[in-house]
Amino acid sequence: MTPTAAATETTEIKSFIEGAWSTPKGESHSVINPANGETIATLNYSTAADVDLAARAAHKAFLSWREVPVVDRVQPLYKFKTLLEKHTDEIARLLTMENGKVLPDAMAEVKRAIQMVEVACGMPSLMMGDSLNDIAKGIDCHTIRQPIGACAGITPFNFPAMVPLWMYPFAIATGNTFLLKPSEKVPLSPTRMAELFIEAGIPEGVFQLIHGGKDVVEALIAHPLIKAISFVGSTPIARHIYKEGAAHGKRVQALGGAKNHLVVMPDADLPKAIDAILSSSFGAAGERCLAGSVLVPVGEVAEPLLKLLVEKTKALRFGDGLEAGMNVGPVISHDHRKKIIGYIEKGIAEGATPLCDGRDTIPGVNSSGSFLGPTIFDHVKPAMTIAREEIFGPVLSVIRAKDLDEAIHLVNSSDFGNTTTIYTASGKSAREYQTRIEVGMVGVNMAVAAPMAFFPFAGWKNSFFGDLHAHGKDAVYFYTEQKVLMTRWF
Repeated sequence: MTPTAAATETTEIKSFIEGAWSTPKGESHSVINPANGETIATLNYSTAADVDLAARAAHKAFLSWREVPVVDRVQPLYKFKTLLEKHTDEIARLLTMENGKVLPDAMAEVKRAIQMVEVACGMPSLMMGDSLNDIAKGIDCHTIRQPIGACAGITPFNFPAMVPLWMYPFAIATGNTFLLKPSEKVPLSPTRMAELFIEAGIPEGVFQLIHGGKDVVEALIAHPLIKAISFVGSTPIARHIYKEGAAHGKRVQALGGAKNHLVVMPDADLPKAIDAILSSSFGAAGERCLAGSVLVPVGEVAEPLLKLLVEKTKALRFGDGLEAGMNVGPVISHDHRKKIIGYIEKGIAEGATPLCDGRDTIPGVNSSGSFLGPTIFDHVKPAMTIAREEIFGPVLSVIRAKDLDEAIHLVNSSDFGNTTTIYTASGKSAREYQTRIEVGMVGVNMAVAAPMAFFPFAGWKNSFFGDLHAHGKDAVYFYTEQKVLMTRWF
């Protein structure tokens, strides 16, 4: 595969197995630009036999890669980071074409991906163990971390550049080998990044790229040579992968869905809060696991908040994410658009009041694209479907609360616990919220409380299955085993 093999004029996306680019023999699928409905590439799926070849090659490579000193293992990552910085614009444009998000969002995603590589380059420090002399007379004790083997990552359509780099830079820097299975909906950007990683000099077998669907996922879960699975996607699939992976004796981190609440206190700075809410709820067309999907105005702030929010929502610009000045692009596909519309109809049927209806025609957009305007529902009740289930689209449900206690109870009653944000000028309210809330990532006056690469992505409840989270120190612990060494010399 040439360095331009993932460019837009290319009609075929290949897999990288056993050190070579090849076209798998599985069924062929079209990759669609959701902004205009056009086919931008074709993708042949790998098979279970391909997974077996890749897993065996990864295991063979692991036996030598784990012996490479960590200071040498990170050298290709330094080169990879430089190549990613050089090709940021190119990758972002590919990302926008296959995913639909506007170009500034895509650029920000690629930069976050680069930060992951930057942190993984610090593995010589991150892998350090602990030591203590004379734990008993003449006996010393210390710990070391060692890699676990061939690992696999299964990544979603909404962050095709960033999420894979939550995984393989950390896994490989700690001495493991890695098999990446990106979403079949968005293979262009992860494939281009894989090309750059190979160009950076990663040895044969240490990294492999496998495209495919459910059969490939099941083969990865079951293969005895794969020791760990990292997954990001919906909660039902995350639960399945966690259960089946554990049944096959694998270490698993499975990040699932969300229903994220945005709490607005009466003392909040409304203009700034509304800008943050718009970004959180409708940025990337709401297709983010950290997107705000339930707005909780507290007390008398509801009316002025909603008045200004609706006004600003109606001023958002929709269109092809490659066009300048667009705020929101399409959702990932026509099928997903239909699913979201089904939720909107369900909200109306259950008695919620639409302040903005995303089903309305959006002037100026390509009718072949999968565009959907933002929907804001007021007077939503906690038991309604749109208040409980993950929609993964530009739909915001408003549930009014009389005070902070009621707001906290509402958030804590959710089955999900990915992220939440409170908008307030009160340190007391913010501190109480941060302390009492049962959610893994908590923001104060933030648009999206997304942790940087050196902190963990810490979802709770049905938003995460496992005990060690993605990136940060948790990633180092996930991809290594700790060994305790005790010595006595006579």
